[in-house]
Amino acid sequence: MSAIGHEEGEVCGREGCDGRIEFTKPDNCSCHISPPCSACISTYLHCPECDWEAREEIINDYVVTTNTKSFVYEAWRPRPLDPTKLDWHSKPHSNASMIKEGVYPPDMTRAEVEEKVRGTFGGRFDYFGGGKFKYIAYTD
Repeated sequence: MSAIGHEEGEVCGREGCDGRIEFTKPDNCSCHISPPCSACISTYLHCPECDWEAREEIINDYVVTTNTKSFVYEAWRPRPLDPTKLDWHSKPHSNASMIKEGVYPPDMTRAEVEEKVRGTFGGRFDYFGGGKFKYIAYTD
């Protein structure tokens, strides 16, 4: 099975298609007046051989929508946490702290978890129990 193309110039590869992916041609381009014009921004990727058009697709755990020449919009999805070990996601909280939210195995104590997720200047648990925690780590 050949790879499926997602960018301009790549081979389409959908259901054996050997066409090349390209952007649609803009109608009534006015970039010479005020770039980028709405006609150019509303172009999208397509394959002229099999009539595939770019739309929202899931690619490697990202939702990718490609509908302009300039932008690829990706919706980030966090990786799944592993409850067999101490595992967490770090998120912004304030200019001097972070949220560390995650899971831990049943044999870990509160002190052991805090030792691993504590910020430079300490922190506090928002909640801890049932194999899940949320910790506010003070970083500055």
